[in-house]
Amino acid sequence: MSTVPAPRPAADVDTHQLADYQKAMRLILRHPLVTEVYPDPGALPLVRRFAPQLRRDLADAFDYRLLLTYGTARLLRAQDGLDTTRPALTRTGRPFDRRRYALLALTLSALGRAGTQVVLGELADAVAAEAGQVDGLGMDTGRKADRDAFVDAVTFLTGRGALRMADGSAADWVSDPDKAEALYDIDREVVDALFRPGRVLQHLESVTGLLAAAGAGMLSQGREAQRRQASRAARRLVVERPAVYYADVDPALHGQLRAPALAQDVERLTGLTLERRAEGVALVDPARRMTDLAFPAGGTVAQAALLLAVRIAQYVQGPARSRIEHLPHASAAERLAQAAARLDAALPARPAAAEQLLAETEAEQLLAGTEDDTAPPPPGEAPDTDEARYPFVTEAWLRRALKALVDEFGAGMSATHLADRDRLLDEALALLAAMSLVARVDGGVLALPLLARYRGARAEVKTARRAAPRPSAQETLSTPEADPLADSLTDSLTDSKDGSA
Repeated sequence: MSTVPAPRPAADVDTHQLADYQKAMRLILRHPLVTEVYPDPGALPLVRRFAPQLRRDLADAFDYRLLLTYGTARLLRAQDGLDTTRPALTRTGRPFDRRRYALLALTLSALGRAGTQVVLGELADAVAAEAGQVDGLGMDTGRKADRDAFVDAVTFLTGRGALRMADGSAADWVSDPDKAEALYDIDREVVDALFRPGRVLQHLESVTGLLAAAGAGMLSQGREAQRRQASRAARRLVVERPAVYYADVDPALHGQLRAPALAQDVERLTGLTLERRAEGVALVDPARRMTDLAFPAGGTVAQAALLLAVRIAQYVQGPARSRIEHLPHASAAERLAQAAARLDAALPARPAAAEQLLAETEAEQLLAGTEDDTAPPPPGEAPDTDEARYPFVTEAWLRRALKALVDEFGAGMSATHLADRDRLLDEALALLAAMSLVARVDGGVLALPLLARYRGARAEVKTARRAAPRPSAQETLSTPEADPLADSLTDSLTDSKDGSA
């Protein structure tokens, strides 16, 4: 029986409107919640303008659902893994800790029972009452640290339009709740749009129940349905990850990732270019039109990470490379199992069947491809059956490298980070790992193929702002006083062809 071919992306979008449509697609992929104020006032009208075509393409290409109300656009993504690279951020730019996430959830719950306005102190009392019923949480509005954590959650909601300041000051309330107060208007549509779990949480026995494979039922589907699900999973990988390494994903998806149709579809949807290398693929975004984590970038952590990336790339490709140990990297499925085990262990009451459910979920992730939309490996590519092994860089070497970098470039770094080099190293490596440049392992990191892009870069400190031509042959790392030069580094490294992936 013949099958009806899937419609091509943006089939009903005129050529002269395609750029605007791609901008809307990039926007909703980067910001799964769009409101009248978040990420900016012009975002929601743009999404609504192309809503019918966006809804069809997001469902066909990625198995995502786009829900629109008068004041919100909410993208419900099919998650394939547990992603730690997109945390909520505090008012000072630090990732939320467990306490803040818990208070955020309780604040949303309290707002769901409130009217059209709420006083910050009363909201805090309601959240504190709920937090007191959770073992190990608690919240005391008499403690400034607890007020800070609570207001970080409130500020997160304010930034997305769920709350609007009507009077007063949250910062003053944190400093002295007896002398200051704040009044907020509540946007009920945004509050309702924020909490949209893919499944009823009370029915889950493991965190893996929130993932796409848990409800896909792949083993009971026909071959065509399996092929369609596999192609959607491959597209999700491309738009959700900085780089997709073949060695890191299910072998059943390799053919889909190599298929010419995937590159054509994703490029038409987003306006970005898919770059293929022997080790994998990456969606190139030199103008940072869909990137939620900029790199290279300004700031001490980002610049220390860039300097480390250059040094690591030079080290693993230099004279000592024959003496560097190469180790395998845990696959995405193995990392998922490890992360799920840690999260499931923290559940209030973990059923005995949780381990069995996790094993069944992993089995359902085996997806099948078809011959008609796949391509053979490029010439010279390593067989999929080979275990990928990557250069291992020890923590001791990283510490020495950071010390040398601080000695050379410390004039352009913040005093706070210079006073705590362990924190600086940890945050720099976390950024490199989030960009798929390294993989963190016990005792150090593994240098991943994408890091090869940075082996020819040269850094120098700019101590004063001055007009200068854009660098061409050599890249330049700027200090915070000359951050725009970081864009030049991004362009030249993205365009280079000496790296992998």
